Amino acid sequence: MRLSAGQLQTKPYCQQLSAASRARRLSPSVGSLTVLARSGKKRPKQPYFRLKRHTSLIQTVTLGSRLLGLGFLAKACLTPLVEKYSGSGGGRPPGSGGGGGSGGNGRNHGSSASNVLVGDRKDEKKKLAPVTITLVSFAVSRKAYTKLTAQFAKEYEEKTGQAVKFRLSFGGSGTQARAVVDGLPGDMVALALPLDVHKICDTGLIDKEWQERAPNKSVVCESHVAIVTRKGNPKNIKGWDDLTRPDVAVITANPKTAGVARWNFLALWGHKQSQGDEASLDYCKKVFENVPIQPRDAREASDVFYKQHQGDVSLNYENEVILTNEMYGVDALPYVVPDNNVLIEFPVAIVDKNINRKKPETRAAAEAFLQYLFAPTAQQEFMDCGFRPVDKALRRKCKLPRVRNVWTVDGKLGGWAATQKRFFDEKGVLDKIQRHVGEKRLAERKAAKKR
Repeated sequence: MRLSAGQLQTKPYCQQLSAASRARRLSPSVGSLTVLARSGKKRPKQPYFRLKRHTSLIQTVTLGSRLLGLGFLAKACLTPLVEKYSGSGGGRPPGSGGGGGSGGNGRNHGSSASNVLVGDRKDEKKKLAPVTITLVSFAVSRKAYTKLTAQFAKEYEEKTGQAVKFRLSFGGSGTQARAVVDGLPGDMVALALPLDVHKICDTGLIDKEWQERAPNKSVVCESHVAIVTRKGNPKNIKGWDDLTRPDVAVITANPKTAGVARWNFLALWGHKQSQGDEASLDYCKKVFENVPIQPRDAREASDVFYKQHQGDVSLNYENEVILTNEMYGVDALPYVVPDNNVLIEFPVAIVDKNINRKKPETRAAAEAFLQYLFAPTAQQEFMDCGFRPVDKALRRKCKLPRVRNVWTVDGKLGGWAATQKRFFDEKGVLDKIQRHVGEKRLAERKAAKKR
């Protein structure tokens, strides 16, 4: 006998019963199986068993008391279905009159069967849907942030149950900052200088108090400008003053696109700052006259100097030089970190306007990651990648050479707002220097043609 849609099809057990017995045991008048979905639509009165693909949550399962005669079979057959489609533990449907089901008499004898199916099951912790954080960073931080994001994601999920995925974007700091301003949906930025974060902040994407959200004014690690020479240092380059010699070609990145180039420029300017602005301007003009090419960022500057063998000396981050020398092994190049050097600060911030468009779990994970970057384990990773840590205990253990007369932009140049306006805005000091170099080279080419 074929069972109707309202009857539970349990073939192995029902083969032992007569057709009349099966009809009597599973009669709608004594018990039924009812499945209610989230949609809240009114169900037909006749009992049925229907699981559609769109059913996202089963609120209740009730079973008539006469179905208890199936005993172990009912539990064995139905419990997996309940566990699969129910997340609430099986309450009674509204209007059921105590659990007899839509075809029952409304008396209370259906609730005990519901306890058999659901009450004995231990609730398992739901696995939370993963959240995604887009981190926009500067070129030479790739190794550090690739490791740190993976470590954080693992620890955070173990602690909270929340899976976190990271999308990573790397490039010149100035280029990355402009990309975020122009619409790149970054949730966090880790850039090469506070100035680039301030530019994003000025557009309203980052809250003004971003520096107060983390220790050390949100500066997560530090570095200095290093001078890299050719193997054996054939031109005997020892420090800043050697960069103006006419026989020395200097490779430095483009200050319009790369954070490292702006740090390089400020370090050059600061070298003569004690002698006055005219001395600093004249010195920087002479150095830039020796610059044959300006790559887009710190990593490209390393490629130009190491791979393409252009230039006699390269100006770059100390951490980038350390990393590049590790890559080249026996072909590593000598370098010096001269005294009277600028303190390079690498900040990190949450892009509030972008991340607020996402669910709260994403922001919670981003804020946890922000604090994680200042923890000793993360600071150790930065140190392993050639950066100077901001953690005081690790600073004492850092084996990088000590630099004397270290100065900051805030202390020597009046802060980033004044520095941007004075040096890097249109018609600022940098534009004047670049124009001077261009005019001089044009004059030299014209003079060469006349010969």
